[in-house]
Amino acid sequence: MAASRYRRFLRLCEEWPMEDTKRQRDLGAVLRQRVAQAFREGENTAISDPEACDQMYESLVRIHTNFYKNKYPRLKETTFTGVTVEDCRMILATDILKQMEDMKKGTWKRLREKFSARKPEEDSK
Repeated sequence: MAASRYRRFLRLCEEWPMEDTKRQRDLGAVLRQRVAQAFREGENTAISDPEACDQMYESLVRIHTNFYKNKYPRLKETTFTGVTVEDCRMILATDILKQMEDMKKGTWKRLREKFSARKPEEDSK
């Protein structure tokens, strides 16, 4: 049975999309990492709690297939603030979040980081 569970999780990992805009924060990447940890020995991995494993798989499948989004359709595709899904994706992209963090820093801190963070290659020239 462990072999079939392992194959189901692998198939789910293959189908799960990767978002390049969310480096180190992507659910697909975390899912792949957790499956690799849980099934270290591949199909030969002994599963201590098969019911919990099956429940986890079913939950992930419901997320992947947008089960609840389809079951409870929304009237509008915006939030109460008027922000669309695409706007949220853009705002939550890693590059944009980094830019926002840089904007929060004070002028003195930015200057200090700029001039104190020298690379070793620059010092040897």
